[in-house]
Amino acid sequence: MVTDILLTIHFILLIVISLRVLARHDLSSPARLAWLVILFILPYIGVVVYWMFGEIHLGRGFEREHRQIIDRLHSHNPEVLGHNASLAEAIKPAYQAAFSYSANVTGFHTTLGNHAELMGDAADTQARMIADFDAATDHIHVLYYIWLIDGMGIDTAEALIRAAKRGVTCRAMVDGMGSRKMIGSRIWQDMQDAGVQVSVALPISNLIKVILFSRLDLRNHRKITVIDGKIGYCGSRNCADPEFRVKPKYAPWVDIMLRVEGPVVAQNQILFASDWLTQNPETPVESFKYYTDIDSEQQADGFAAQVFADGPTQRHGTTPQFLGALISQAQHTLIISTPYFVPDYSLVSILCATAYRGVDVTMIFPQKNDSFVVAATSHSYYWQLLEAGVKIYEYKPGLLHAKTLTIDGEISLIGSTNLDLRSFDLNYENNVVISDKTLTADIVERQFQYIADSDEVLREHVEAWSVPYKIWNNIVATMGPVL
Repeated sequence: MVTDILLTIHFILLIVISLRVLARHDLSSPARLAWLVILFILPYIGVVVYWMFGEIHLGRGFEREHRQIIDRLHSHNPEVLGHNASLAEAIKPAYQAAFSYSANVTGFHTTLGNHAELMGDAADTQARMIADFDAATDHIHVLYYIWLIDGMGIDTAEALIRAAKRGVTCRAMVDGMGSRKMIGSRIWQDMQDAGVQVSVALPISNLIKVILFSRLDLRNHRKITVIDGKIGYCGSRNCADPEFRVKPKYAPWVDIMLRVEGPVVAQNQILFASDWLTQNPETPVESFKYYTDIDSEQQADGFAAQVFADGPTQRHGTTPQFLGALISQAQHTLIISTPYFVPDYSLVSILCATAYRGVDVTMIFPQKNDSFVVAATSHSYYWQLLEAGVKIYEYKPGLLHAKTLTIDGEISLIGSTNLDLRSFDLNYENNVVISDKTLTADIVERQFQYIADSDEVLREHVEAWSVPYKIWNNIVATMGPVL
């Protein structure tokens, strides 16, 4: 009797969730099919998996409140958003579409007079950042997806403690999942005791509530560092040593970082403020300071840039559409490095179409990935990319974690976004898109260093893969939309 009741309840749930999957307007056809396959092949766990991971939401009212906070920040500091006129003034017509798309969906328009320096290795980045912390006079704001208790993590915390003790306003924010060990650590408490304001983005302290009313894997993947509102760091590096102790067998983690000055720093500041105020609504909006004024000499000498940011509370499809617009503008060369390649089909099509129309397209992945699912999914697309003429390289010395995109030696994109469905749909991300030949040339040089330390993948290599391996890759890729 009890068994019959449970089976009836389960059957009803299966039908209801299947109808929900079929009725959703925000799912692609492959994603919809993948969920239906899971629900009917694994019916007993498929319902539970869909309940935990099927819907992209952060709980009742969260999206509305987050949107209201962003609107407040934008209306309070409209000068931070940049101006439409700067786009036509500073960006070549061939590359304006992606900048325009980004501005329309994020509110961050093109800013002028920016300066940036490409950091060297991890030690160089750490030394420069800590020196900037020690020179701060007004405030330091940091937000990291992963903050480990290692050399970089402790040095950063101690620098914040020193700054707070001399009267600098310090705010430190971390993701609840990625930095869960830091949140419960002694150094986290030491920061609070010294006067550093700390906060957790998307906390998981009430795990049952998160599972029942939200999603455990909706995360804040951003890496934001703002010092006195004038200096910022942007790139792929978390607050962690390259040895990355939580996954040491894949080390070193190889990242790329920019030290940025100029109005685009203010856009990252407003991005930090939006995340901070979501968890700390009592903080006055006026307490966040922005510096956007630059003289004519700085403007003439600097470059054009704007922040591109995305997250699960933004319009669905924003990131792949932006990347599609960016990639489709390439005229001569397109070079991309990403550790995680789990794209939607539209992005694969655009990459292939770009190569077919004669653009020299190069993609660089890590040879050894820390996710077997990502590795298999990436490999499933190799033949299609290679057939279109895309060059594929696999980086050997460690896990290439740098997220870079350069176009024609003119345009570059640096930040936290991977070319995977998590970055597209589930994570809060931040990037800066830049129009500058000099800085782009530096990034291209770094990309060629990655290539020099890589093995090229040719069509004959893929042809030599065993049939079971090819089948495995394609099975995993089929489940990609739900992974």
